[in-house]
Amino acid sequence: MSRILVIPGSLREASSARATARAIVNRLGDRATFITADVGRLPHYNADLTDDATVAEFISQVGAADGILFVTPEYNYSIPGVLKNAIDWASRPAYASVFKDKPCFVVTVSGGVLGGVRAQAHLKYILNGMLARVHSGKEVLVPEANAKIVDGMMTDETILGFAETELAGFIESLG
Repeated sequence: MSRILVIPGSLREASSARATARAIVNRLGDRATFITADVGRLPHYNADLTDDATVAEFISQVGAADGILFVTPEYNYSIPGVLKNAIDWASRPAYASVFKDKPCFVVTVSGGVLGGVRAQAHLKYILNGMLARVHSGKEVLVPEANAKIVDGMMTDETILGFAETELAGFIESLG
């Protein structure tokens, strides 16, 4: 069974990104093993820090995963700083990091009607710069996400069914 590391772009437990991630894992939990990274524990990126155990653990999680599932909100037309920080830690050494050739799937959420489309584009651009293998296919966007959360889970069946189909293809591609 494939191991997928879920990297949420929000620290808030009740966020729409985490609610969406939980709903996706709930639907696909029988098709892969999902582990969620805690990017909030990482220190701010600083190349002078060379032996931080939390950083080493995160890099190890990325390296051990067969694929990465990002579920992130859009903040100010881009990705949250906490997500960029996590990516920066795991992106070294440049062009030879644990992200090189790592299959990645991006889901974005937004309180607005665009569903985080700008964050999706920015995150894919960043991943391409690290030579990650961004899954090509239909984009999973969750517009007006806050209205679709009930008891800590995203509940929009149309979006979840669409996400399930797209992620099933991603999981299948992992082998």
